[in-house]
Amino acid sequence: MNKILISIAMSFGLVNLIFAQTSSSDNPLKISGYLETYYVYDFGEPVDHNRPDFLYSFNRHNEVSLNFGYIQAAYDNDQVRGTLALMAGTYANANLAAEPGVLKNIFEANAGVKISKTKNLWVDAGIFGSHIGFESAIGANCWNMTRGILAENSPYYLSGAKVSYTSDNEAWFLSGLLLNGWQRIQRVPGNQTPAFGHQLTWTPNDKVTLNSSSFIGSDTPDSTRQMRYFHNFYGQFQISKKFGLIAGFDMGAQQVAKGSNDYHHWYSPVLIGRFTPTEKLAVSARAEYYSDKDEVIISTGSGFQTFGYSLNLDVQVMENVLWRVEGRTFSSRRDEIFLDSQQVPTQSNFFIGTSLSIALIDEL
Repeated sequence: MNKILISIAMSFGLVNLIFAQTSSSDNPLKISGYLETYYVYDFGEPVDHNRPDFLYSFNRHNEVSLNFGYIQAAYDNDQVRGTLALMAGTYANANLAAEPGVLKNIFEANAGVKISKTKNLWVDAGIFGSHIGFESAIGANCWNMTRGILAENSPYYLSGAKVSYTSDNEAWFLSGLLLNGWQRIQRVPGNQTPAFGHQLTWTPNDKVTLNSSSFIGSDTPDSTRQMRYFHNFYGQFQISKKFGLIAGFDMGAQQVAKGSNDYHHWYSPVLIGRFTPTEKLAVSARAEYYSDKDEVIISTGSGFQTFGYSLNLDVQVMENVLWRVEGRTFSSRRDEIFLDSQQVPTQSNFFIGTSLSIALIDEL
Protein backbone atom coordinates (compact mmCIF):
# COMPACT_ATOMS: atom_id res chain seq x y z
CA MET A 1 0.00 0.00 0.00
CA ASN A 2 2.80 2.40 0.87
CA LYS A 3 4.49 1.79 -2.48
CA ILE A 4 1.20 2.40 -4.32
CA LEU A 5 0.61 5.74 -2.60
CA ILE A 6 4.15 6.91 -3.27
CA SER A 7 3.86 5.87 -6.91
CA ILE A 8 0.57 7.74 -7.34
CA ALA A 9 1.93 10.94 -5.81
CA MET A 10 5.18 10.76 -7.75
CA SER A 11 3.25 10.30 -10.97
CA PHE A 12 1.86 13.80 -10.45
CA GLY A 13 5.38 15.06 -9.94
CA LEU A 14 4.62 16.21 -6.41
CA VAL A 15 7.49 15.93 -4.03
CA ASN A 16 8.04 17.80 -0.80
CA LEU A 17 11.54 16.80 0.17
CA ILE A 18 12.80 17.74 3.60
CA PHE A 19 16.36 16.78 4.23
CA ALA A 20 18.24 17.53 7.39
CA GLN A 21 21.51 16.76 9.00
CA THR A 22 21.33 17.34 12.71
CA SER A 23 24.42 17.87 14.71
CA SER A 24 25.48 15.89 17.72
CA SER A 25 24.57 17.36 21.09
CA ASP A 26 27.98 19.03 21.52
CA ASN A 27 28.04 20.54 18.01
CA PRO A 28 26.14 23.86 17.77
CA LEU A 29 26.08 23.86 13.95
CA LYS A 30 23.15 22.31 12.08
CA ILE A 31 22.73 22.03 8.32
CA SER A 32 19.20 21.51 7.02
CA GLY A 33 17.18 21.88 3.87
CA TYR A 34 13.70 21.74 2.42
CA LEU A 35 12.38 21.12 -1.08
CA GLU A 36 8.72 21.39 -2.04
CA THR A 37 7.30 20.74 -5.49
CA TYR A 38 3.61 20.65 -6.34
CA TYR A 39 0.93 20.32 -8.95
CA VAL A 40 -2.31 22.33 -8.89
CA TYR A 41 -5.18 22.29 -11.38
CA ASP A 42 -7.19 25.52 -11.40
CA PHE A 43 -10.61 25.05 -13.05
CA GLY A 44 -10.44 28.66 -14.23
CA GLU A 45 -7.70 27.38 -16.57
CA PRO A 46 -5.61 30.60 -16.68
CA VAL A 47 -3.85 30.75 -20.03
CA ASP A 48 -0.67 32.22 -18.50
CA HIS A 49 -0.65 29.54 -15.76
CA ASN A 50 -0.81 32.21 -13.04
CA ARG A 51 -3.41 31.67 -10.36
CA PRO A 52 -5.22 34.64 -8.68
CA ASP A 53 -2.65 37.26 -7.74
CA PHE A 54 -3.54 37.37 -4.03
CA LEU A 55 -1.93 33.91 -3.79
CA TYR A 56 1.85 33.72 -3.41
CA SER A 57 2.40 30.02 -2.76
CA PHE A 58 1.20 27.10 -4.92
CA ASN A 59 0.32 29.78 -7.47
CA ARG A 60 1.00 28.03 -10.79
CA HIS A 61 -1.70 26.16 -12.71
CA ASN A 62 -1.35 22.84 -14.53
CA GLU A 63 2.39 22.44 -14.25
CA VAL A 64 4.81 20.69 -11.94
CA SER A 65 6.60 23.51 -10.14
CA LEU A 66 9.05 24.12 -7.36
CA ASN A 67 7.08 26.03 -4.77
CA PHE A 68 9.81 26.47 -2.22
CA GLY A 69 13.22 25.04 -1.52
CA TYR A 70 15.98 26.15 0.82
CA ILE A 71 19.26 25.09 2.34
CA GLN A 72 20.10 26.42 5.78
CA ALA A 73 23.01 26.63 8.18
CA ALA A 74 22.13 27.45 11.79
CA TYR A 75 24.53 28.01 14.70
CA ASP A 76 23.51 28.18 18.39
CA ASN A 77 25.81 27.64 21.36
CA ASP A 78 23.32 29.16 23.84
CA GLN A 79 25.32 32.42 23.91
CA VAL A 80 25.34 33.48 20.25
CA ARG A 81 23.25 32.24 17.35
CA GLY A 82 22.88 32.81 13.64
CA THR A 83 20.99 31.49 10.63
CA LEU A 84 21.64 31.72 6.91
CA ALA A 85 19.16 30.13 4.50
CA LEU A 86 19.01 30.54 0.72
CA MET A 87 15.89 29.67 -1.24
CA ALA A 88 14.36 29.31 -4.69
CA GLY A 89 10.92 28.58 -6.15
CA THR A 90 7.68 30.15 -7.33
CA TYR A 91 6.97 31.28 -3.76
CA ALA A 92 10.22 33.28 -3.72
CA ASN A 93 9.53 34.76 -7.17
CA ALA A 94 6.04 35.94 -6.21
CA ASN A 95 6.48 36.91 -2.59
CA LEU A 96 9.81 38.73 -2.92
CA ALA A 97 9.11 40.37 -6.28
CA ALA A 98 9.75 43.82 -4.81
CA GLU A 99 13.23 42.91 -3.52
CA PRO A 100 16.27 43.55 -5.75
CA GLY A 101 18.71 40.99 -7.13
CA VAL A 102 19.95 38.20 -4.90
CA LEU A 103 17.85 39.41 -1.97
CA LYS A 104 15.00 37.49 -3.61
CA ASN A 105 16.85 34.30 -2.70
CA ILE A 106 17.30 34.97 1.03
CA PHE A 107 14.95 33.03 3.26
CA GLU A 108 16.67 33.91 6.54
CA ALA A 109 19.89 35.70 7.42
CA ASN A 110 20.18 36.82 11.02
CA ALA A 111 22.48 36.85 14.01
CA GLY A 112 21.76 37.10 17.72
CA VAL A 113 23.39 37.34 21.11
CA LYS A 114 22.10 36.36 24.54
CA ILE A 115 22.22 39.45 26.78
CA SER A 116 21.48 37.83 30.13
CA LYS A 117 23.44 35.18 32.00
CA THR A 118 20.43 34.00 33.97
CA LYS A 119 17.44 34.61 31.68
CA ASN A 120 16.54 33.56 28.14
CA LEU A 121 16.82 37.10 26.75
CA TRP A 122 18.14 37.69 23.22
CA VAL A 123 18.80 40.44 20.71
CA ASP A 124 18.66 39.36 17.04
CA ALA A 125 19.09 41.35 13.83
CA GLY A 126 18.76 40.57 10.13
CA ILE A 127 16.13 38.88 7.98
CA PHE A 128 13.85 36.42 9.72
CA GLY A 129 10.48 34.72 9.49
CA SER A 130 7.48 36.86 10.36
CA HIS A 131 6.18 37.04 13.93
CA ILE A 132 2.66 37.33 12.52
CA GLY A 133 0.29 34.37 12.13
CA PHE A 134 0.34 30.61 12.60
CA GLU A 135 1.34 29.61 9.05
CA SER A 136 4.76 29.81 7.43
CA ALA A 137 6.23 29.21 3.98
CA ILE A 138 7.18 25.66 5.02
CA GLY A 139 4.18 23.57 4.04
CA ALA A 140 5.02 20.56 6.20
CA ASN A 141 4.61 22.75 9.30
CA CYS A 142 1.04 23.77 8.41
CA TRP A 143 -2.26 21.94 8.79
CA ASN A 144 -3.34 22.66 5.21
CA MET A 145 -1.44 22.13 1.99
CA THR A 146 -1.97 25.76 0.94
CA ARG A 147 -1.90 28.91 3.07
CA GLY A 148 -4.95 30.90 4.14
CA ILE A 149 -5.82 34.23 2.51
CA LEU A 150 -4.83 36.10 5.66
CA ALA A 151 -1.41 34.39 5.74
CA GLU A 152 -0.82 35.07 2.03
CA ASN A 153 -1.55 38.76 2.54
CA SER A 154 0.35 39.51 5.72
CA PRO A 155 4.14 39.35 6.09
CA TYR A 156 5.89 36.00 5.61
CA TYR A 157 9.23 37.63 6.41
CA LEU A 158 10.59 40.81 7.98
CA SER A 159 13.94 42.52 8.43
CA GLY A 160 15.23 44.59 11.31
CA ALA A 161 16.08 43.89 14.95
CA LYS A 162 14.21 42.32 17.83
CA VAL A 163 14.50 41.70 21.55
CA SER A 164 12.88 38.46 22.74
CA TYR A 165 12.31 36.84 26.11
CA THR A 166 11.17 33.32 26.99
CA SER A 167 10.11 32.61 30.57
CA ASP A 168 11.90 29.97 32.63
CA ASN A 169 8.92 27.60 32.37
CA GLU A 170 8.61 28.39 28.60
CA ALA A 171 4.94 29.30 29.02
CA TRP A 172 5.48 32.93 27.95
CA PHE A 173 7.26 34.41 24.94
CA LEU A 174 7.53 38.17 24.45
CA SER A 175 9.22 40.04 21.63
CA GLY A 176 9.55 43.67 20.54
CA LEU A 177 10.64 44.48 16.98
CA LEU A 178 12.14 47.42 15.07
CA LEU A 179 11.47 46.82 11.37
CA ASN A 180 12.32 48.11 7.90
CA GLY A 181 8.70 47.89 6.79
CA TRP A 182 5.78 45.64 5.93
CA GLN A 183 7.42 42.52 4.47
CA ARG A 184 10.49 44.43 3.33
CA ILE A 185 14.17 43.59 3.28
CA GLN A 186 15.00 47.01 1.83
CA ARG A 187 12.95 50.06 2.69
CA VAL A 188 10.55 51.63 0.22
CA PRO A 189 12.44 54.46 -1.58
CA GLY A 190 11.82 57.72 0.23
CA ASN A 191 10.69 55.98 3.43
CA GLN A 192 12.71 56.88 6.54
CA THR A 193 9.98 55.96 9.04
CA PRO A 194 10.80 53.01 11.31
CA ALA A 195 8.17 50.36 11.84
CA PHE A 196 7.47 48.47 15.04
CA GLY A 197 5.91 45.21 16.10
CA HIS A 198 5.29 42.97 19.06
CA GLN A 199 4.57 39.33 19.75
CA LEU A 200 3.13 37.81 22.91
CA THR A 201 2.58 34.06 23.10
CA TRP A 202 1.13 32.10 26.01
CA THR A 203 1.50 28.32 26.00
CA PRO A 204 0.34 27.07 29.42
CA ASN A 205 0.50 23.43 28.29
CA ASP A 206 0.81 21.31 25.15
CA LYS A 207 -2.90 21.71 24.38
CA VAL A 208 -3.29 25.50 24.25
CA THR A 209 -1.44 28.30 22.47
CA LEU A 210 -2.65 31.92 22.38
CA ASN A 211 -0.79 34.52 20.32
CA SER A 212 -1.02 38.28 19.77
CA SER A 213 1.14 40.02 17.12
CA SER A 214 1.16 43.53 15.70
CA PHE A 215 2.69 45.87 13.12
CA ILE A 216 2.80 49.68 13.21
CA GLY A 217 4.48 51.57 10.40
CA SER A 218 4.24 52.86 6.85
CA ASP A 219 4.70 51.13 3.51
CA THR A 220 4.81 54.38 1.52
CA PRO A 221 7.39 57.16 1.01
CA ASP A 222 7.45 59.83 3.73
CA SER A 223 6.13 62.42 1.25
CA THR A 224 2.81 60.51 1.12
CA ARG A 225 3.12 58.63 4.41
CA GLN A 226 0.07 56.54 5.28
CA MET A 227 0.42 54.94 8.70
CA ARG A 228 -0.65 51.30 8.91
CA TYR A 229 -1.84 49.59 12.10
CA PHE A 230 -2.28 45.84 12.06
CA HIS A 231 -3.03 43.15 14.62
CA ASN A 232 -3.19 39.35 14.39
CA PHE A 233 -4.63 37.11 17.07
CA TYR A 234 -4.95 33.34 17.03
CA GLY A 235 -5.54 30.42 19.33
CA GLN A 236 -4.52 26.82 18.74
CA PHE A 237 -6.26 24.14 20.78
CA GLN A 238 -5.73 20.38 20.99
CA ILE A 239 -9.23 19.63 22.19
CA SER A 240 -8.69 15.89 22.30
CA LYS A 241 -6.09 13.40 21.14
CA LYS A 242 -7.79 13.27 17.74
CA PHE A 243 -9.20 16.76 17.24
CA GLY A 244 -7.44 20.12 17.01
CA LEU A 245 -8.70 23.63 16.25
CA ILE A 246 -7.13 26.89 15.12
CA ALA A 247 -9.06 30.16 15.21
CA GLY A 248 -7.46 33.33 13.90
CA PHE A 249 -8.42 36.92 13.21
CA ASP A 250 -6.54 39.69 11.37
CA MET A 251 -7.54 43.33 11.33
CA GLY A 252 -5.82 46.37 9.93
CA ALA A 253 -6.28 50.09 9.33
CA GLN A 254 -4.37 52.51 7.10
CA GLN A 255 -4.65 56.26 6.76
CA VAL A 256 -6.56 57.44 3.69
CA ALA A 257 -3.91 60.13 3.19
CA LYS A 258 -0.96 61.62 5.02
CA GLY A 259 -2.08 63.32 8.24
CA SER A 260 -5.68 62.16 7.76
CA ASN A 261 -7.93 61.07 10.60
CA ASP A 262 -9.82 58.83 8.19
CA TYR A 263 -8.78 55.22 7.70
CA HIS A 264 -9.33 52.34 5.33
CA HIS A 265 -9.95 49.03 7.11
CA TRP A 266 -9.61 45.33 6.36
CA TYR A 267 -10.16 42.17 8.38
CA SER A 268 -10.08 38.40 8.05
CA PRO A 269 -11.37 35.60 10.30
CA VAL A 270 -10.30 31.97 9.78
CA LEU A 271 -11.23 28.66 11.40
CA ILE A 272 -9.38 25.38 10.82
CA GLY A 273 -10.31 21.99 12.24
CA ARG A 274 -8.07 18.94 12.10
CA PHE A 275 -9.21 15.37 12.79
CA THR A 276 -6.67 12.55 13.12
CA PRO A 277 -8.58 9.26 13.44
CA THR A 278 -5.33 7.30 13.30
CA GLU A 279 -1.63 8.10 13.47
CA LYS A 280 -1.43 7.73 9.68
CA LEU A 281 -4.49 9.72 8.63
CA ALA A 282 -5.60 13.33 9.11
CA VAL A 283 -8.40 15.44 7.64
CA SER A 284 -8.35 19.24 7.83
CA ALA A 285 -11.09 21.71 6.88
CA ARG A 286 -10.74 25.48 6.64
CA ALA A 287 -13.34 28.26 6.42
CA GLU A 288 -12.21 31.85 5.97
CA TYR A 289 -13.34 35.30 4.90
CA TYR A 290 -11.27 38.28 3.78
CA SER A 291 -12.75 41.75 3.52
CA ASP A 292 -10.71 44.57 1.98
CA LYS A 293 -13.33 46.89 0.48
CA ASP A 294 -10.87 49.76 0.10
CA GLU A 295 -8.17 47.55 -1.51
CA VAL A 296 -5.37 48.39 0.90
CA ILE A 297 -3.85 44.91 0.58
CA ILE A 298 -5.65 43.17 -2.33
CA SER A 299 -6.45 45.18 -5.43
CA THR A 300 -9.24 43.98 -7.73
CA GLY A 301 -10.73 47.27 -8.92
CA SER A 302 -14.03 46.56 -7.20
CA GLY A 303 -13.18 45.76 -3.60
CA PHE A 304 -12.13 42.36 -2.28
CA GLN A 305 -14.73 40.50 -0.16
CA THR A 306 -14.19 36.78 -0.54
CA PHE A 307 -15.06 33.57 1.28
CA GLY A 308 -12.75 30.58 1.08
CA TYR A 309 -13.27 26.90 1.92
CA SER A 310 -10.82 24.03 1.70
CA LEU A 311 -10.60 20.38 2.60
CA ASN A 312 -7.44 18.32 2.65
CA LEU A 313 -6.51 14.73 3.35
CA ASP A 314 -3.12 13.83 4.80
CA VAL A 315 -1.80 10.28 4.62
CA GLN A 316 1.26 9.41 6.71
CA VAL A 317 2.54 6.90 4.21
CA MET A 318 5.40 6.02 6.51
CA GLU A 319 7.07 7.68 9.47
CA ASN A 320 8.80 10.31 7.38
CA VAL A 321 6.55 10.50 4.29
CA LEU A 322 3.40 12.66 4.14
CA TRP A 323 1.10 12.71 1.12
CA ARG A 324 -1.51 15.47 0.80
CA VAL A 325 -4.50 16.20 -1.42
CA GLU A 326 -6.47 19.44 -1.15
CA GLY A 327 -9.49 20.98 -2.79
CA ARG A 328 -10.18 24.68 -2.33
CA THR A 329 -12.80 27.14 -3.49
CA PHE A 330 -13.13 30.93 -3.39
CA SER A 331 -16.41 32.80 -3.63
CA SER A 332 -16.57 36.55 -4.07
CA ARG A 333 -19.34 38.11 -2.03
CA ARG A 334 -20.29 40.66 -4.68
CA ASP A 335 -18.16 41.10 -7.76
CA GLU A 336 -16.90 38.90 -10.58
CA ILE A 337 -13.20 39.06 -9.73
CA PHE A 338 -12.23 35.61 -11.08
CA LEU A 339 -12.26 34.06 -14.57
CA ASP A 340 -13.83 30.77 -15.65
CA SER A 341 -12.36 28.33 -18.16
CA GLN A 342 -13.72 30.47 -21.02
CA GLN A 343 -11.99 33.53 -19.50
CA VAL A 344 -15.37 35.02 -18.63
CA PRO A 345 -15.61 36.94 -15.33
CA THR A 346 -17.19 34.94 -12.50
CA GLN A 347 -17.61 35.14 -8.74
CA SER A 348 -15.99 31.81 -7.93
CA ASN A 349 -12.76 29.87 -8.34
CA PHE A 350 -11.93 26.23 -7.59
CA PHE A 351 -8.76 24.16 -7.65
CA ILE A 352 -7.45 20.79 -6.58
CA GLY A 353 -3.82 19.94 -5.83
CA THR A 354 -1.60 17.38 -4.18
CA SER A 355 1.86 17.10 -2.64
CA LEU A 356 4.24 14.64 -1.04
CA SER A 357 6.73 15.43 1.71
CA ILE A 358 9.69 13.28 2.69
CA ALA A 359 11.69 13.99 5.82
CA LEU A 360 15.22 12.61 6.15
CA ILE A 361 17.10 13.05 9.40
CA ASP A 362 20.64 11.76 9.82
CA GLU A 363 23.02 12.15 12.74
CA LEU A 364 26.42 13.55 11.84
